[in-house]
Amino acid sequence: MSEQSAPNTPRSVLVTGASTFLGGYLVARLAENPAIERVIAVDSRIPSKTLMRRMGRAEFLRLDIRRPALAKALASYEVDTVVHAAPSLMDAAGHSAAIKELNVVGSMQVCAACQRTPSVKRLILRSTAMIYGASSADPAYFAEGTRARREPKRGYGRDMLDVEGYARGLARRRQDIDVTILRPQAILGPRIATRMSAYLSMGLVPVVFGHQARLQFLHEEDALGALEWATLRPRPGTFNLAGDGVVTLAQAVHRAGHVQLPVPSRLLAPVVGVLQEGRVPSIRTEQEGFLAFGRVLDTTRMRTELGFEPRYTTLETLDDFIERGRTSPVIGAATWRSLERRAVSAATAVQ
Repeated sequence: MSEQSAPNTPRSVLVTGASTFLGGYLVARLAENPAIERVIAVDSRIPSKTLMRRMGRAEFLRLDIRRPALAKALASYEVDTVVHAAPSLMDAAGHSAAIKELNVVGSMQVCAACQRTPSVKRLILRSTAMIYGASSADPAYFAEGTRARREPKRGYGRDMLDVEGYARGLARRRQDIDVTILRPQAILGPRIATRMSAYLSMGLVPVVFGHQARLQFLHEEDALGALEWATLRPRPGTFNLAGDGVVTLAQAVHRAGHVQLPVPSRLLAPVVGVLQEGRVPSIRTEQEGFLAFGRVLDTTRMRTELGFEPRYTTLETLDDFIERGRTSPVIGAATWRSLERRAVSAATAVQ
């Protein structure tokens, strides 16, 4: 990231989703910034003791963002910047009607509360690259203005398409509010728990037969860094977030020391569910396309307009997750290197 000073530092920041990894650790970072007078952390769930300690001087409000209490909090604390980090995939619970209501109705109420509060001048929304969908008709790279060839019809991607619509509607109705939408690629790291981290942690990894998905990752530290960067610097617009480079799903599985299990597309989610035995979140139907075809983002605007530069590449993110995360190899790195040497020797001999 650039070391330039942050102009127009917010005075009073409210962050939703304070019990989540991204929301909670963002609150902790903002609370350490002496230029910010007040940091308010909001969630209907109480954060872990570890997160609460890290939040330091931040004030925690236990409230439901779907309720009128949010608008009262914005007004009473004279909030000028809202970071909406609450929309969640809710891995442990799946995508139920209750989660959809929290994502969609909750976000609608956040935008409505911002609209009614004169002090609010900025909204930063954590969206997702899942809004692009994933199919065989996709372009090599998705830019922010690229329409999905097959828009998500259900699940988290569909939720966030609706949520982004509410955020843009707010920008039209209150033209004095700068709206920044961040679309992170699949987030990996040693601490954050996601469906992708659970999937890549499997010793035997079901993959779609006959397909080779192209993947990008965003390190958990870069996801936090991008949220903090966007909070401190007014850059309205929509921005893809991802580490440099691309890896295939096969490369990711092999680097983790795990084994691929090719299955038909329609059996991917059921087989993952059986192998995981309910211990960790299973793959949802809307993620099958991603694991078959992958998704790659154009991050030009992230660098040139937002001004953010990730510290980790896609490959470095994957390797850090493997090294420090909760995955352990079935086949060690030394074994893979031995097999690679034997394969190269055999190919040389044939030539």
